[in-house]
Amino acid sequence: MLEKILSVGLLLTSTFQPLLAQKKQPNIVVILADDLGFSDIGAFGSEIKTPNLDKLAQNGLIIKQFYNAGRCCPSRASLLTGLYSHQAGIGDMVQDKGFPAYQGYLNENCITIGQALKQAGYSTIVSGKWHVGLVPSAWAVNRGFDESFTLQNNGSSYYNSQPLYNDGRTVTFLEGNKEIIRNDTSKYLTQAITDFAINALDKQHKNKKPFFLYLAYNAPHWPIQALPEDIAKYKGKYLKGWDELRATRLKKLQALGIIDKNWELSNRFENVPDWHKLSDEEKEKWDTRMAIYAAMIDRMDAGIGEVLQKIKALGEENNTIIFFLSDNGGSADDVKNWNYVTQKNGKAGSVTSIDSYESPWGNASNTPFKLFKKNTHEGGIASPFIAYFPNHIKAGSKSNRPSHLIDIFPTVLDYAGVQYPSTFNGKKLTPLEGFSLKNELEGKQSKPHEALFWEHEGSRAIRKGNWKAVAENNQAWELYNLAEDRTETKNLAENHPKILQELITAHEAWSKKVGVQDWNKIK
Repeated sequence: MLEKILSVGLLLTSTFQPLLAQKKQPNIVVILADDLGFSDIGAFGSEIKTPNLDKLAQNGLIIKQFYNAGRCCPSRASLLTGLYSHQAGIGDMVQDKGFPAYQGYLNENCITIGQALKQAGYSTIVSGKWHVGLVPSAWAVNRGFDESFTLQNNGSSYYNSQPLYNDGRTVTFLEGNKEIIRNDTSKYLTQAITDFAINALDKQHKNKKPFFLYLAYNAPHWPIQALPEDIAKYKGKYLKGWDELRATRLKKLQALGIIDKNWELSNRFENVPDWHKLSDEEKEKWDTRMAIYAAMIDRMDAGIGEVLQKIKALGEENNTIIFFLSDNGGSADDVKNWNYVTQKNGKAGSVTSIDSYESPWGNASNTPFKLFKKNTHEGGIASPFIAYFPNHIKAGSKSNRPSHLIDIFPTVLDYAGVQYPSTFNGKKLTPLEGFSLKNELEGKQSKPHEALFWEHEGSRAIRKGNWKAVAENNQAWELYNLAEDRTETKNLAENHPKILQELITAHEAWSKKVGVQDWNKIK
């Protein structure tokens, strides 16, 4: 067996040697929400009931400055591979744009956390949204996961697998390599994702191996659909409007010590109307939209609670490290105005309705930041982040270290006692870009990033120390001092042209390294 491992270029012998002297390897759970804004859970200032996530935060650690890649595909690729998404082949979405960094599926020069941990003796499970390639080579079943129930594309009805779009895009669910067809009588999707994870944990626990669970909920991504009993909990709670909601969440974030009291709340997004000028009928419509969205998060938290209870019932709570985060900020998608979306106008929140909560509530989700999913301003890339590991992570602790999805893979390997290989199946691997957060999580210092980088569809940013340069596609670069103004309200580009140019030059060098192309020329 050892000769076979060496012959195909898997993990080196030295990788396994420390494990013999180690204590039992910890189980690892990564929970990823979809389109969840920075302030959408209770531990980050929300009024939405998320008792299970709040408990993890109260008994674990919050990283106040954690970043994703600003969009579903790039974030998932980065989380799974420990690379910037362009290096993994997914600089944009799952369509091939004709360049290696934009081929639209995981390439051969990266491996997933599942592949690495499976070689290290873990049982590996994924349940939920996959979205890192439609070709078989990129499927979870072929990327290191023993058990997999995956939504292959960007989104789905929460009740069936009928296409959301009228332009030929389909919704495919796979269990392993077998397509699953969901219909209107199928389980609510969030519950189906929860149930598969629980059943897989039961099944894999019999193998007496440590487990890795990637629990990737599609909630609260549009279409906003929720169970009637969950919607009823929130109906009428948003009639005070988005401005008051943003102000209330800001105060909570400040009281929790997550947001500096000296940072100003970003301005209401320019396309969002004055709540007080809306008719009662319009207010009721908007209240319903947000109530549905809140209900989706409520149900996701309940599902997380079920998974946590199963881990406890298996006797594994004290040997399981849990991470929670979101793939991007709240969304401004206004699908009612998209002619390529199949329009359904039935009862709000039901299977007969396809809708989104749009920029007014997306702006509130991203409190106190500005802009949204797809942007590289803080509203698009800032993620709530919780880490929980009994007897290892101090309860109620907080870290201010700027951290990124690329740090998850090395952190997982560090806890598992596994080295990242240089080759896999005869292919040379791109070295990991991030650093382990293990020391940071346990109250010590982790190696800081010299800089962090972003690019998505022409939106680009770099953070170096407290300085951040950011530019939306075809827009001028802006400059912010995030220590004094993380809400990006004071553009200092004209005040510090030298600093700005240094950051732009560094971003250009990174872009060349990872294969970024001019978005205006590749669409």
